[in-house]
Amino acid sequence: IAALLLASLAAVAAPGWQTDLEKALKQSKKEKKPVLIEFTGSDWCPPCIMMQKNVFSKKDFITKASENFILVELDFPRGDPDLKKKNEPHAKKYKIEGFPTVILLDENQKEFDRFFASKYPSVEKFLAHLDDAVKKKGLE
Repeated sequence: IAALLLASLAAVAAPGWQTDLEKALKQSKKEKKPVLIEFTGSDWCPPCIMMQKNVFSKKDFITKASENFILVELDFPRGDPDLKKKNEPHAKKYKIEGFPTVILLDENQKEFDRFFASKYPSVEKFLAHLDDAVKKKGLE
């Protein structure tokens, strides 16, 4: 039962995060807002777990990041093979080589930044990097 409970918890993104990339991409085009995709291994990847705890689940982060991005979590948990399988085509499409990887896409689905999330292990550092990426892209 504990494994089932963990698997069902892993399948649910934190409030403010979406788990359907196709839906988020349509919303992005409609709202002319970039997408932040986090590729994570929520139940096995120590840096992913740390980022979830210290950054991605924080209300400050979600509130601020949501102003400029549509937030999408694509999880690859060992405890939920179905979810992992569902997200696998996205990992292949974007050639994900490690976790936690973050990709920023503009409203035309063009990638304008890619980095390991754990490089920015606090809300402040992560938001500062997002601001820099948006400025470089000229999306302000």
